[in-house]
Amino acid sequence: MILDCYLLHCLFPFWLVRSVQKHRRILGENIRSARKKAHLSQEKFAEKVDLSTTFISDVECGKANISFDALVRITTALKMPLTHLARDI
Repeated sequence: MILDCYLLHCLFPFWLVRSVQKHRRILGENIRSARKKAHLSQEKFAEKVDLSTTFISDVECGKANISFDALVRITTALKMPLTHLARDI
């Protein structure tokens, strides 16, 4: 069984993970939520948007600084506006 990044990177061990900027964490949570609603695994989603699974994991956990180009590919794949993913930031 493949564990989601949330369990592997975000919670365990939380005290060893460097501080994550709030806006990255919120964006990552919104992307993860939208990906799961689309019934896509991280692997399938990464393939669809032409990004590595490690990068998708890091974005969803708020660890990666994502480019605008990557955000456009993600919003296109999820068929939703960027404003939806940026809500609550």
